[in-house]
Amino acid sequence: MATQVNSPISDHTRPPLPSAAPLEADIRALHALQAEGDYPAAAAGANRMLAADPANRDLLLIEAHSLRMMKQTDAALAALERLAKHHPGFSQMFLERGLCHVARRDAPAAIADLRTAVMINPALSMGWRMLDGLFRMTGDTASAGLAAKHCTHLASLPPPIVHAKVLYGDDELDTAELLIRRFLLEVGDHPEAMRLLAQIGHKRNVLDDAEALYEGVLALVPDHRDARHEYVQVLIARHKFPQARAALEPLLQADPTNHAHRTQAATIQVGLGDFEGVIPIYREILQEIPGDAPEARVRRADLNLWLGHALKTEARTDEAIDAYMAATADRPDFGDAWWSLANLKTYRFSDASIAVMRERLDHAATTEIDRIHIAFALGKALEDKGDFAGSWAAYERGNTMHRASNGYIPTVFETNTREQKRVCTSAFFAEREGWGLDDPSPIFVLGLPRSGSTLIEQILASHSMVEGTQELPDIQRIVHELQGRELNFDDPRYPGVLTELDEAAIRSYGEQYIADTMPNRALGRPYFVDKMPNNFRHIGLIHLILPNAKIIDARRDAMACCFSNFKQLFAQGQEFTYGIEDIARYYRTYVELMDHWDAVLPSRVRRVQNEDVIDDLEGSVRRILDYCGLPFEAACMEFHKTKRSVRTPSSEQVRQPIFRDGLDQWKKFEPWLEPLRAALGPNLAA
Repeated sequence: MATQVNSPISDHTRPPLPSAAPLEADIRALHALQAEGDYPAAAAGANRMLAADPANRDLLLIEAHSLRMMKQTDAALAALERLAKHHPGFSQMFLERGLCHVARRDAPAAIADLRTAVMINPALSMGWRMLDGLFRMTGDTASAGLAAKHCTHLASLPPPIVHAKVLYGDDELDTAELLIRRFLLEVGDHPEAMRLLAQIGHKRNVLDDAEALYEGVLALVPDHRDARHEYVQVLIARHKFPQARAALEPLLQADPTNHAHRTQAATIQVGLGDFEGVIPIYREILQEIPGDAPEARVRRADLNLWLGHALKTEARTDEAIDAYMAATADRPDFGDAWWSLANLKTYRFSDASIAVMRERLDHAATTEIDRIHIAFALGKALEDKGDFAGSWAAYERGNTMHRASNGYIPTVFETNTREQKRVCTSAFFAEREGWGLDDPSPIFVLGLPRSGSTLIEQILASHSMVEGTQELPDIQRIVHELQGRELNFDDPRYPGVLTELDEAAIRSYGEQYIADTMPNRALGRPYFVDKMPNNFRHIGLIHLILPNAKIIDARRDAMACCFSNFKQLFAQGQEFTYGIEDIARYYRTYVELMDHWDAVLPSRVRRVQNEDVIDDLEGSVRRILDYCGLPFEAACMEFHKTKRSVRTPSSEQVRQPIFRDGLDQWKKFEPWLEPLRAALGPNLAA
């Protein structure tokens, strides 16, 4: 192998910051030694500092790089092994390891690591340059051409943008944003700089900024396909599905066979409620991805997961199971696929599948997010086997891992509750009586997750005048708009800002809600259900903007509800559910807030107790329909026969007649639930 690698690697350097902590200054000095070619001094300095900070990513990389440049390849690989242990997803660890394999003339190993490096971080110029040479040497001209294309693109960009892209690729978002903003201030609008800032905004979930930035990029370069693809992703994330469909159309017209574009189109269809329509699309794409290459297996696994979700939603459960199992066959460590099987609630795992999950849970190559999913799936599998001690251990492990990374702050909800009680008083509502949009079509079913809200939705959606939609984000979107971009958790702008809105503004928000939810009302029925559970926080806002909407609070026994949340892994949000103390604290605050709404808006909210529905289905159905002003229909009693898309974890359960099995399920775990009982307090836990 003639490829030359004994030269400094610019991808490893860090651009200067406005100020630096002592360790950052020391690391900068080591980079300077490397730039001067004094690798022994850089390696010695890094080794000395690692004694005090053995997991430091930059020091380990400096040591490994310096050792490689000193032609001590085995020592460099040993340093990289330590780096991989602490930072397994670090792109420049794979880059450096690939270069070590080049030095050892091991082309297959070098290609594998370098490809991983650029997949994680496409801005690594050295990675693409080395791949270009390696692919040409091994006769893979197609891959060489792709690598060369990336090299040419990166070479065309100003160095500050490339530096910022490298930082972004390794999740150093603060530094990347600082650099790119400085660049834009100095040179003005630049499409790639604006695109990178939009990517940072998307990753930080500042989606309105990201959307505006992508629109700016496309105004400058209308045919920028990568930016348009990313723009569509942001629109999807904002649940702006009609706009996303329009934005995607030029890409589909230009390249109708492109898998990424077709997958986006399917995601948009799902967002608009067309699950049946995406099933043939996913299957068609799956047939176009043959072979056992790692990339093909990963893509097939993802597609089978999405296919399984669509099939499950359409009550094609056996086919969904086949799709999920196909995903685990291609990726045995695919936690999301294992959890999707468990999340059917009715599926029972084989001993062979349990053995695979146990093995993959502790496998060194399994990522943290896959471990979390597998732990929850294993908890469900062992619960169904009657191994409650093993099940509890798995659930607890999954919750502990998730809680360590989700950043949940309990006081945020508690502050919001305190502010809702302060602002939304009886007098406040009396002064605004008659405001809002006079539209009776929405029926809000809200409360805590796992409280029986899907059952209530299914009962209502079985009525000829009611359409079941999904957990709509539109009230949350209005809240975010009112909250503003500057978040202050100690002194939030919302709900206090409600006092500043005049009658016209209140009505306009009602109109906005009805207009934004209209794409979800495909059947055109006079009433529809919005089943977003977290809307219970915003009943004051809902009452203001839609005074004739119906509001149903789905309530469940505290111990049963809290434990059911503890063993549920949510796709997103509901971060309070990953710790016993957090769950109990949230439940207490929920009850406090609902008591407030009952006091200031008497008879406005209809409470439906899950246990009552199970014990007296007909009486409960009649009371729900009476509250909603709907005539009784026998179909609501046979809700399990209603054919409709159901997205929530209870989808399989509401397709069966009423059963009592879940009422006392938590009692099987009573030996481990005394902390929950104590945290709830005697009144709620009774």
